[in-house]
Order: sequence, then C-alpha cells, then structure tokens
Amino acid sequence: MTNQINKQWYILALVILTGYLVYLLSPILTPFAVGALLAYLFDPLADKLEAWKMSRSLAVAVVFLVITIIVIGIALLLVPALERQISSFIKNLPLYFEWLRNNINPWLQSTFGIQTNFFDMSELTQLIKSHWESAGGIAQSVLSSVTKSGLVIVNWFMNFLLIPVVTFYLLRDWDIITERVSQLVPRPYYNRVSNISSDANTVLSSFLRGQLSVMLALGTIYTVGLWLVGIELSLLIGMGAGIISFVPYLGTIVGLIGGVIAAVVQFGDVNHVVYVLIVFGVGQLLEGFVLTPWLVGDRIGLHPVAVIFAVLAGGQLFGFVGVLLGLPLAAVIMVLLRHGHEKYMESKLYGREQDFSLTSQADKVAAKENSEGPYKS
Repeated sequence: MTNQINKQWYILALVILTGYLVYLLSPILTPFAVGALLAYLFDPLADKLEAWKMSRSLAVAVVFLVITIIVIGIALLLVPALERQISSFIKNLPLYFEWLRNNINPWLQSTFGIQTNFFDMSELTQLIKSHWESAGGIAQSVLSSVTKSGLVIVNWFMNFLLIPVVTFYLLRDWDIITERVSQLVPRPYYNRVSNISSDANTVLSSFLRGQLSVMLALGTIYTVGLWLVGIELSLLIGMGAGIISFVPYLGTIVGLIGGVIAAVVQFGDVNHVVYVLIVFGVGQLLEGFVLTPWLVGDRIGLHPVAVIFAVLAGGQLFGFVGVLLGLPLAAVIMVLLRHGHEKYMESKLYGREQDFSLTSQADKVAAKENSEGPYKS
C-alpha cells in the first residue's frame, strides 16, 4: 500500500515538473509544437506512401512537398483575398451598424420594451478604420509590429525556419520515436499503457483529422455558395463559419447572421436573404448526413465544451504552445478518465452488477426463509 502511494506521488511530481518546464520553455517551444502537430497529422499519409514500396525518406519528401504547396497556395490565394474582404468589411461597418440600429433596436423596443443605443458605434467604427488604414492591411501591420525590434525579427524568422525543419525530421523519424517511447514503458504496465495510448490516438486523430476536414469542407461549401449568391464577403463569412464549426451549430449561426446582414446591406431585398438561408441549410444537411459520418465518425468522444475549455485553459497557462497542447492533453485526460471509470465500475467499491444480483438473490432467499419461519416444508 505504501509503495502504491509513493508511486502516485512520484507520478504527480513528474506531471507538475513537466508542466513547469513547459511553462518556462513555452517562448521557444512554438516551432516544435507546430512541427509535432504537422508530423502527427501527415504521418498516416507518409505511411501509405511507404506501403506503396517507397522509402521512408522519399515518402516524407513527397508529403513535405504537399505541405509546402498547401502553405504557399494559402499564402498566395487566401491571404490577399481575406485582406481585401476585411478591408471592405471595415469600410462598410457604418452601413452594418446603421442597419442593426434601424432594425434591431426598434424590434427590441417593441418586443421587450428595451430602449438601447447598443448599435450606435460610430466612434468605434472610426477608430477601427483609422487603425486599419494607418496600418495598411494585414501584411503591413505584421511587418510594422515585427520591425520595432531587431531581436523580434530574428526570433520570428528563426521560428518560421524551424517549423519546416522540425516537421521534416519528426515526420521522417516518427515511427522510430514512437517505438523508442514504447520501449521505455515498464513491461508489467505495457498492455495497459498501450491500450490507453491507442484509445487516445483514436480520439485525437478522429477529432483533429476528421474535424479539420469537416471545417475545411464546410468553409469551402459556404464560401462557394455565398459567392454564387453574390455576397462580397463570401470568403470571410464562409471560411469564418467553417473554422468555428467544431462547436455544433455555432459556425452556422455566426455565418448565417453575418450572411443575412451582408445580403440585406448589399442588396436590400428578401431574395438574397433566402439564398443565404438555402446555402447554410444545404451546408447543415451535408454536414449532418455526409461530412461528419464520413470524415469524423462516432468515436470522437470529446465534448465541444471540453474542447473549448482545453484550448482556452492551455492558452491561459502556456500561451500559443498551450493552445496547441491543450487538445492532445484533453484527449489523454479524457481517455484516462474513461479507463478509470471502467475500473471503478468493475471494482468492489462500486459493486459489480453480478455481485449485486447475487446479493439480491441471497437477500430474497433469506427473506423468504424468514417469512416461512418454523412452518416451512
């Protein structure tokens, strides 16, 4: 019993020490965390290429080329388009606030008797516009912030260069690293640790790869649909709704509100509002009946509230590194709790169903014997 308690204290001290080291090293851990995340996401693709008689180095080179093409494509296509649409959005902010003030405020007053100037945000609009125009857009604002210090430039540039290097080497040696880690597990606990790690990997991979695919697919569907409708902010609204769609219905609600307001302000008729409703309705149907069952399945096991809390708690404790590590840790903790719950349900402390049924039968027999008394046959 004493040895068991000592082991528990040892594990607790190890966890606290690891968390403290992550807290101290968080400023330099970002490229390693991003590289590890990318290596984890693209390792199955490298394994499939390796199964096609490719060497591991060649498979990793092909995967790395795919990652590079994706990043360059996003940088060349999406970033300038998003910057133009954000600039257009900020330019049209007075129109959006005017529409909200002229429609929402009277509705609140007539329905709930609430008189408010909540949407009278002309000063905020002017402040945002002045800052945006003075910064000159996303690229110039980033450059102006990093050029304030030569050390900041060096750190930013080194982190940017480290990400592909770390990703390449981790992806190349991913199977070797996992095998070496598994060899460190004490043999008496190997089966239990292997089961827990396998369940954690299933949960995490199902959520990350599946949900990222759903988010990208939904963002594309919403963007293309709103573009066909003629909404100027189609990319901003569509991709924004897709990104936050990991919380059920939140992406649809936010995108729907933004799309309806954009349609009313831009066109001023009911037809385009109906078109926007159709776009998000089709997206919801595809998500519920095609995308989520096909790409994610039913083995996620992570509640949306747990996902939000893990990301926010990790960011609060460890910054951007915590945001990246929060979800994997949440998956591991969730799997540990699930295994602990199963052990508890099978333990004598809880009382297994079989033991309970046997006890109940014994109580019934004893009660029957007591009720018959000395006159039983």
